Amino acid sequence: MNNNVRKKHKKKVKRKNVNFNNNSLHNLNGDENEIANQDYTYAHDENVDGTINYGETEKQRVAPPPVVEENKQVTNEAEKLGTDEAPLIEYANEPLLPLVDACAPLNDVVHDLSYYVNMALEETPEEPPDGLTMDESAAIRLYTIEWEAPHRSLYSMLNYTLKNCSREDLRPYFRYMKLFLTALVKLPCCPPLTVWRGVTKNLSIDFPPGTRVTWWAFSSTTTELTVLENNMYLGTTGARTLFSVETINGRTIRNHSHFVTEDEILLLPGTHMIVQSQFSPATDLYIIHLKQVIPDETLLELPFEGARLYPKLERPWYRKKRFVIPLALLITMCIVATVVGAILGTRAANKEPPYVFTNPYPSGTTFDIGSFPISLVSGYFNGDKYVDLAILNSGDQSIDILLGNANGIYSTLIQTDTGTDPVFVTLCNVSDNTSYLIVVNRNDGTITLFNINKDGTLDYATDFRVGVGPVSVVCGHFDNNSIIDMAVLNSFENTVYLIFDVHDETYEYYEWLDVGEYPSSMIYADFNTDLILDLVVVNQDDNNITVLIGVGDGYFNDSVTYNVGETPAVVVSGDFNNDKKMDLAISNNGSHFISILFGDGNGAFQTQVPCEVGNGTGGLAAADLNKDGILDLVATISGGPYVNVLLGYRNGSFQRGVYYEVGDNPTAVVAADFNNDGRLDLAITNMDANTISILINYGDGTYQPEVKYVTEKGPIFLMANVFNNGATPDLIVVNNLANSVSLVIGNGDGTFRARIPFMLPETSNNMAAGDFNNDNRTDLVVVNPGNQSVTILLTTKYNTLENAGNYPCGVSPFFLIVVDFNGDNKLDLAVFNQKDNTVSILLGNGNGSFQTLNSFATGTRPIAAVSGDFNKDKKVDLAVINLSSQNISVLLGYGNGSFQSQGSYRTGKSPSFVIALDLNSDQISDLVVANQGEDTISVYLGYGNGSFQGQNKFNAGRSPGLLLSGDFNNDKILDIGVISNQWSTLYMLISDGNASFPYKQTNTIVTSPTDAVATDFNNDEKIDVAMISKKNILRIYIFQDK
Repeated sequence: MNNNVRKKHKKKVKRKNVNFNNNSLHNLNGDENEIANQDYTYAHDENVDGTINYGETEKQRVAPPPVVEENKQVTNEAEKLGTDEAPLIEYANEPLLPLVDACAPLNDVVHDLSYYVNMALEETPEEPPDGLTMDESAAIRLYTIEWEAPHRSLYSMLNYTLKNCSREDLRPYFRYMKLFLTALVKLPCCPPLTVWRGVTKNLSIDFPPGTRVTWWAFSSTTTELTVLENNMYLGTTGARTLFSVETINGRTIRNHSHFVTEDEILLLPGTHMIVQSQFSPATDLYIIHLKQVIPDETLLELPFEGARLYPKLERPWYRKKRFVIPLALLITMCIVATVVGAILGTRAANKEPPYVFTNPYPSGTTFDIGSFPISLVSGYFNGDKYVDLAILNSGDQSIDILLGNANGIYSTLIQTDTGTDPVFVTLCNVSDNTSYLIVVNRNDGTITLFNINKDGTLDYATDFRVGVGPVSVVCGHFDNNSIIDMAVLNSFENTVYLIFDVHDETYEYYEWLDVGEYPSSMIYADFNTDLILDLVVVNQDDNNITVLIGVGDGYFNDSVTYNVGETPAVVVSGDFNNDKKMDLAISNNGSHFISILFGDGNGAFQTQVPCEVGNGTGGLAAADLNKDGILDLVATISGGPYVNVLLGYRNGSFQRGVYYEVGDNPTAVVAADFNNDGRLDLAITNMDANTISILINYGDGTYQPEVKYVTEKGPIFLMANVFNNGATPDLIVVNNLANSVSLVIGNGDGTFRARIPFMLPETSNNMAAGDFNNDNRTDLVVVNPGNQSVTILLTTKYNTLENAGNYPCGVSPFFLIVVDFNGDNKLDLAVFNQKDNTVSILLGNGNGSFQTLNSFATGTRPIAAVSGDFNKDKKVDLAVINLSSQNISVLLGYGNGSFQSQGSYRTGKSPSFVIALDLNSDQISDLVVANQGEDTISVYLGYGNGSFQGQNKFNAGRSPGLLLSGDFNNDKILDIGVISNQWSTLYMLISDGNASFPYKQTNTIVTSPTDAVATDFNNDEKIDVAMISKKNILRIYIFQDK
């Protein structure tokens, strides 16, 4: 084995597990999503084999988790492709390969598989137990690993393919199955024992005694009945089916699991069983006893010659006990059933009221966003495990992307006011315990000192009056004592203002020095190696620089000037020709070259050497961008939206520059490692675009396409440093036209807590999210009422949006949802059109494109909709709210993107919103409608056949406009949140699981909310809420109640 391959990656992986007595088990029971996706067949004739295929639990997802927006109801109910019940034979013909090679055919099927293969190999000892080879043990360990959300794990993909696809579709898994099954059959069979699985549904009618059943997937089971005690699994109310399986060849995989406490029993594909009996020991609890038998035909081929799937049976012993065993087991089952029934029956009868919180959302965190935001969606736009947000701003025709992080914080910018006309910022360490952020205010003739708090916020300290038109400041020990000094460059009076001995927000005295005409930039360094600081000043109107050599007592020798290009702008220093002597580089706005002046080590410089760049340059930075030990240059292009990267040669010359597009009028550039990969990235201010651009280094001095973040008006300068106790740099941006500085906090991965803008070609009125091209990144679709179309915006790997085209829909489109209508695991669109009272269905191709629309009639003026399986046929249906006809249209789907004629139900006055959820714990979708005109919500309980009971109305605060659903009080029962746009309240109705709401609470929220989502932003398994407001703000409410 190549150890270099094994130790290549390090990455924390989180597995979502079902816990039984602190053991991590999975696939032991199903929730309503699992039941909704079940597909099983059975036969009463013992000569005919049947199949039961369990739907996907948390560890067996049919499809990646859909993006769910409470007011858009994006779902992804995958349709079964038809189980192939052919025996599993051909895999055994594959060669037995090392794990890396066995998984190679799956590299394009399973996300990031090579990384998890390396992880499994790293965790596997060189001499595994049970006589397995290292690759065999690692194959089992790989099966148990949970991929990071939102990506599907290997076991999920494998089991889904085993149960739902043809054996030909299974072929890419054959080599891994060969290694995995070789390992499993080498493990000793567990002695005959009873194991358990459960589902939250009454399946007793489908399992009469004598039914033959085959499980085609690898099935996880438990020997612990304590599963029944946890409401997360079977719970204490509602229909529940518990399978008792008498196994003969289960395998314990604990010694080879990614989780050392794993205590599950794994059943092999092709496990064949016969229903022995069933009974109901308590209300809504059904126990079905299955007995595993050796099938008459081969269902699973042996992975190698001499392998044994089943233990040897001692026939004489078995025949002697053939009547004793079933009798003993039946007695045991009765005892267990009695105990279980008593426990669950008692708990059901004495059910405690739901947990009542006191003040879950005491205050929110507010962030500035775009103009008049109208739509908010959540998703995973950069493919990590943290929830991101997208906001549609109708006022400035834009979309803002806010990337999430572990804390659920979406800081756009932390603003601090400055003086007027700020143009420069720097960090000054006055002492070991005191640092100031210094902002230069050109119009005021001042510099402002700010104290820096641990969270990166700024507190005003003091102002120093300096010269006229200050443009730059540097800090150092110019008089060689231990107290810091400052040098301020004044462009309107052509001076350097020296401030000595700065301490305690004051200073001792000052001096000044004359320089050239209209100075624009200044740096300090020790240019003659005498350990005394010197100064270099750029004189813009004289087209030269001034060099001031320090003598150590705060004084400087007579200045020396050197000619450079026309209208010089910025000077930087560094050893460009590797002679261990400091050189200079100056950008020239009026010349097509950068001036390079080589130093002699004594404080003097040679005549400039022009470095041709083809354009005038402004901002300038020097750094080793490609890690070759040689300084490179990056310059902003005057008048054009570009930066030019020039990689250096060892002799002080530079390669031909490479241009990268940024925003309009780039003014300053800084190089820093924003993603902690040891490579220098770039940040640029775009003054006319009111943005900053971030370019991430590929590692060789070339850069990814830019990602823009919104700033305040007129960003003119920036600096990088760690301001909030993080491990990677943040940015301070000087906003010249807004008279402010902004702290832009880095997330540590190259992204920042600020808005990523995308300008739209026209005004849009709604937005939804989904992964339209199956790249595991959330994409967006917006509605364009002006040209009666929708626009597809695909998220790139660089965290930007790419316009993938427009698609026509009906007249006056207003609302849309995203869902898989035809069961091909490709997301489709439903667009609701108010003028022609239709819904347009656009079927997705899975590559970001869509087919021509088909339209179906709705009620009058459809305003909102939700999808779900209302008649339990595993096909997606629609429920549409019609404002003018004040009713709900229910359109039952055929499973191919078409629908039956609508049925309708009356609503209250002015219905505005609808959601679907199971309110009475019967695993049937119900509907809830907000009636904005009468301060109520209407509840419609479903029958499960596509029809609903008449509405039951509940008071819901004043003017309900938006609805949210979520388990707000953590009792495993979905509740309802009602948002009032006019009264700015969140009215919470806490459900008891029986379609009633015994507890209600009103929370004050942001003024004039326009949209909201409820999800877990900080991964603490509690429901948080995000809202946008007409006041151009986003507010995040993190659940706080204990």
